[in-house]
Amino acid sequence: MPFRNRRIRFTLLALAVAVTGLSAAGPAVAATPPPATSQTRETDPPTDFVDLAPSPLRAEGSRHVTVTYRNSGTTTVMVAPQLLLLSPDAGPYLTPADLTVERRTGHGCWVPVELGSQTGTLYTDLTGAQRRLDPGETLTERYRVTVANPAARGVVQPRVALYG
Repeated sequence: MPFRNRRIRFTLLALAVAVTGLSAAGPAVAATPPPATSQTRETDPPTDFVDLAPSPLRAEGSRHVTVTYRNSGTTTVMVAPQLLLLSPDAGPYLTPADLTVERRTGHGCWVPVELGSQTGTLYTDLTGAQRRLDPGETLTERYRVTVANPAARGVVQPRVALYG
């Protein structure tokens, strides 16, 4: 029986120490401000854009577009590649039915990319495309643009969104 009493006493003592330690650390931990981070959330808007060379939208066949950006800075940055498909100023405006955009995966497969539309401009979403680039790293994203409507006209404008 003495062995059982020691086990109970030890368990109670360990429980008392744990509760006392947590309650003593509670206010100190609560008063500590969260550490400052340079991380951006996916909901933060871009702070700048780097426009790359535009090219005319070709009505025949598929066209490959490569978006490349090198982090030449000394800190890690959050970036997102984006394609803008601009309609002619005089119209007619492009619609998502006029073309398809696909992104090449690291395994070499082409996956469809959803397009948003606003005032005659089609665009790829930035939220799911965000990447973290360490200093010296290069982002290379490959897209394939296929025109379904031979009457479609416009310009392909690749760019990179910068965060933070």
